[in-house]
Amino acid sequence: MTKRKKRAQKHKKNELTKGIFTVLESNREKSFNYKQIAAKLDITDTNGRNLIIKRLGQLKDKQRIEEVERGKYKAIPSQNYYEGIVDMTGRNNAYVICEDLDSDVFVPFNLLNKALHGDLVEVYVFPRRRKGKKIEGEITKILERKKTTFVGIVQLQKNFAFVNPTDFKMYSDIFVPKNKIGDAEHGDKVIVEIIDWPKDADSPNGKIVQVLGKPGEHDTEIHAILAEYGLPYNFPEEVEHYANKLDTSITKEEIAKRRDMRDVPTFTIDPKDAKDFDDALSFQVLEDGNFEVGIHIADVSHYIDLDSVLEEEAYNRATSVYLVDRVVPMLPEILSNNACSLRPNEEKLTFSAVFKMNKDAQVLDKWFGRTVTYSDRRFAYEEAQAMIENKNNSVPADVSLTGESYEVENHIAEAIITLDEMAKLMRGRRLSAGAISFDKVEVKFELNDKSEPIGVYFKTTKDANKLIEEFMLLANRKVAEFIGKQKKTFVYRVHDEPDDEKLMLLQGVISKFGYSIDMKSKKAVTSSLNALLEEVQGTKEQNLVDTLTIRTMSKAVYTTDNIGHYGLAFDYYTHFTSPIRRYPDVMVHRLLQHYLDGGASVDAEKYDAKCKHSSQMEYLATSAERDSIKYMQIKFMEGRYDEEFIGVISGVTEWGIYVELVDNKCEGMIRTRDIKDDYYVFDEKQYALVGESTKNMYQLGDEVFVKLKSTDLVKRHLDFELTGKKING
Repeated sequence: MTKRKKRAQKHKKNELTKGIFTVLESNREKSFNYKQIAAKLDITDTNGRNLIIKRLGQLKDKQRIEEVERGKYKAIPSQNYYEGIVDMTGRNNAYVICEDLDSDVFVPFNLLNKALHGDLVEVYVFPRRRKGKKIEGEITKILERKKTTFVGIVQLQKNFAFVNPTDFKMYSDIFVPKNKIGDAEHGDKVIVEIIDWPKDADSPNGKIVQVLGKPGEHDTEIHAILAEYGLPYNFPEEVEHYANKLDTSITKEEIAKRRDMRDVPTFTIDPKDAKDFDDALSFQVLEDGNFEVGIHIADVSHYIDLDSVLEEEAYNRATSVYLVDRVVPMLPEILSNNACSLRPNEEKLTFSAVFKMNKDAQVLDKWFGRTVTYSDRRFAYEEAQAMIENKNNSVPADVSLTGESYEVENHIAEAIITLDEMAKLMRGRRLSAGAISFDKVEVKFELNDKSEPIGVYFKTTKDANKLIEEFMLLANRKVAEFIGKQKKTFVYRVHDEPDDEKLMLLQGVISKFGYSIDMKSKKAVTSSLNALLEEVQGTKEQNLVDTLTIRTMSKAVYTTDNIGHYGLAFDYYTHFTSPIRRYPDVMVHRLLQHYLDGGASVDAEKYDAKCKHSSQMEYLATSAERDSIKYMQIKFMEGRYDEEFIGVISGVTEWGIYVELVDNKCEGMIRTRDIKDDYYVFDEKQYALVGESTKNMYQLGDEVFVKLKSTDLVKRHLDFELTGKKING
């Protein structure tokens, strides 16, 4: 036999073997006989079938497949198959993140096999050929699609359309046949749903499910942000109808079941534009000189039947979404802004944590349970702050207290000042115990009546904010501790310790500004992190260092497995204080009441699934909020091409540098190819772009002068150009 014929036979044998494994591995739970394999490989001749029978026997003898019953075969499970989540890169390759592997699996575009970003997949990991080489693999099965709906722009043809997704991690356009285009017009921004993806098709097939509007229009872009994360912006009609029919009256029978605290002076402190007031504080001096402090929370769970459409909707949403120009609430307005909102001069059903405390802000006794309360006053943070700063036990003249007795007014003024002093003591103890003090600058926009940004300001946290924060933390901690020490299933808010590798990366960055972290012990780390955050306040690099420090932290999540809260330095912590806007708080209220009533420990698995869903929805809501800020920043910068800005380099990549403007915190990119004075190469160790000839360096934290190059509201891109002058060397 000639060499050529031998090679042809070997190739045919290899192709047949590959085909057999393709069939067997298409469904490894099922067994196949030679006829089924032949049919799937489209082999119909007798000779071909005989070759399959022969090859099956050979593979069985080599123990590469197993004969589970006479004439029926299965693939032997390989140790090289793993489950993981697809993380697409900007270049259409991907990494699969597997819990069972120390490193992520790199998958090139041609081996994705139609997997998309976020999908749960099975990946086959190739044996490593040499030590140190990154793990590579091929996606062999899509176990669960992360999402099937996408936002995109319609490209209308004569008898069909393509939708080009705006998500850069979605690498394929979507084919839409004529009968599934609906009312969409060429150039519209739409939501498209993938129906199927035929094996031999380059693009998936889909249908347009909603027209959002024309790209660039304000409502179109805001609704697109929500749609990209699968977040709704309207309530279904049946949910609104159900909510509007609820009996929200407070009856004598209901009051009789609760602790009546309507006569205890009570007040709220919230942002001046708030409509939903989750929490109120009450304060009174006891006969023994100690204080009774009540933290009263809207009793949302009283109004939501577990088997109702309202419960299902609240669970699905899991959180309110706070975009720049609007709030997308978790609950319909009848509850969020009316029945459950602790508005002044109204009786409300509440769930309370009441503490007996001394002047050193130490808890002497505690009580948890359902109450009825009456808020005497509503303060904006600015009003409460003015009272704290005046320190005169009376309300400033510019604060209106119409319709209330002087006695109540004066009592509340004294209460706020006393509670502020207690809050400072509690905060000091928290920080001494190892809590991290994050006071990151928060960007806010002044909007006109068309929701257009006309100004930028920075939200600062003052004593009044910290007062509320400390007492909410106290309630959350004590509720978690109360149930946690009983060893019963509960919903916790946990935060793991930072990863040493991330801390080392942070150390590398901040050293460029003359700062350092002491990594000798856990206490040394937290102490030096707090010192760092305090030291950078007011500096040009503050926002950059704050952001990078936050990134070193693990992500706080909901779970039934309590590992404590590193950032707050609490052994027990939960979310109890915001049930109007967070579903986990509703779960906590229900569980707390269940255990107060003597109930047995609940099924942990059921609640852990709800916790995971809530954590995921929180992540999506935060992402949407971040995108809405980015959108407003771009809108704010539009047309400002003649201005020069000072910026700080906030990120460095091989394709460019990110610059955050000092005056307004807007962040944009200077692309590497647009820096014309040299050929620049990314130096990962120095977090810098370095010129090959000049050795000129653009490094993380450097200040630069920039001008606006371009804005793109649709893609939410902001591009800058260097004006040729760089500060600090």
